[in-house]
Amino acid sequence: MKYGIRDMKHQTLAHFRHFSHFRHSTIITYFQIHPCYAKQTQFKKWQNEHKIRYDKQLQIFVPLTGRKNKANSNPIQSQFKPKQTQFKPKQTQFQPSLQLFLAVTFLFPGYNLPMQTWTIQKLLNWTTEYLTGKGIESPRLSAELLLSHTVELTRIELYTQFDKSVPPEQLDQLRDLVKRAGQNEPITYLVGRTEFYSLQINVTPDCMVPRPETELLVERAIEFLRTRRTSTQYVCDLCTGSGCIAVAIANNFSDANIIATDICDAALAVAAGNVKKHQLSDRINLLCGDLFDPVISGLDVNEFDLIVSNPPYVSTAEYEKLDTNVKDYEPKKALFAGVNGLDVYSRIIEKAGQFLKPDGALILEIGYAQGPAVKELLEKNGAFGEIKIEKDFHNNDRIVTAAKIST
Repeated sequence: MKYGIRDMKHQTLAHFRHFSHFRHSTIITYFQIHPCYAKQTQFKKWQNEHKIRYDKQLQIFVPLTGRKNKANSNPIQSQFKPKQTQFKPKQTQFQPSLQLFLAVTFLFPGYNLPMQTWTIQKLLNWTTEYLTGKGIESPRLSAELLLSHTVELTRIELYTQFDKSVPPEQLDQLRDLVKRAGQNEPITYLVGRTEFYSLQINVTPDCMVPRPETELLVERAIEFLRTRRTSTQYVCDLCTGSGCIAVAIANNFSDANIIATDICDAALAVAAGNVKKHQLSDRINLLCGDLFDPVISGLDVNEFDLIVSNPPYVSTAEYEKLDTNVKDYEPKKALFAGVNGLDVYSRIIEKAGQFLKPDGALILEIGYAQGPAVKELLEKNGAFGEIKIEKDFHNNDRIVTAAKIST
């Protein structure tokens, strides 16, 4: 790399004050776009856009108007060379220079720039600003999650240890996470866990990230089970993924005995880790297979008090419009469900009645516009009554509950 950060490797912090000649927005723009301007032609383009150039003799950026000319052998040195005794920067002038300096020393640690001591407070503030500039949703929360994961502290502990310095090996780890987060990789995948129904759930790219809306399904499932009179309640969780629904139900209802199925063995491995983590192995049985297939193949229990599922329900049109952090990173099989998004619902509803007790129930999570269509599928099936559609906290259709009709 011939230009850019490498050319600045011998600069001192004092040299960065020369950025105060330029607009704050110019500096921020340079900081944000620099990595993709490493090539010679791109770097020259950036210099021309902002009417500045890099002076190798002085090792600073100077305005294009300050170029050498034949009449003066070294006018730039006399005009722009720093004079330590006269430099008294104002806070508003020096701050952009310091911000760029911190960006360089953190994101490009291999260059011989002055040593920086990175404290938790400095890292938290800088990471928040960086993610804000990249347009990342909830940048402060994301910064807290990345930093707490790296330094192995809770989010609350970060604020009680603001002045704690972070060692180089942890800085290296955080640096990689911040760069990936700036490219829209989900924070949940970067830290490997998320909170769901007040529980820590491990997550990998092999399974979908649990959403807050799904907690409503868990609430309704627990409410239904608590109305039952029998001591042990048998529950079937289809498309379990990370196992978050099964774990949340079992953890909050001690009489629940759950069979959870998923077609992806890698996702089931994640679910197994969560089951073990919360010490629920004696009440959650994980089976690999397509929907009800593992149940059909010979389990002792083939009638359930409750069947729950958060299946794939994204249509073709919706899939193309998904955010980058969803479409490019979460498993397509856990999201996509045919042209209208109803393929998996049709298959679940077709067989659910066969596996429910006479007074059992089916609870499904649905897409925001799928309420009427799923209700119609249930009505046409003929095995269900008391069909209810419930909205989430965004006022979108989210949960469908249907009771099996006793015969």
